[in-house]
Amino acid sequence: MGLALKNKTVDKYFGFLRRLDNESKKRLILKLKQSMENKEKPVIRLRNLSGAWEDSRDSDEIIKEIKDSRVEKK
Repeated sequence: MGLALKNKTVDKYFGFLRRLDNESKKRLILKLKQSMENKEKPVIRLRNLSGAWEDSRDSDEIIKEIKDSRVEKK
């Protein structure tokens, strides 16, 4: 969802843009048109985000590494 402008605000923008040369207006129209095209968003499946923890270390090694990496606040 994008930003919605009131007619009064659009008229103010148009007042400024009206002074542009035709080539600049065409480039602006193309940019606006491209921004309106629906781009397909990638589908994220919840099942693809889950899985088993894979690690060659045993649980004691992982726990030790976590504890050793902690920083004590003084």
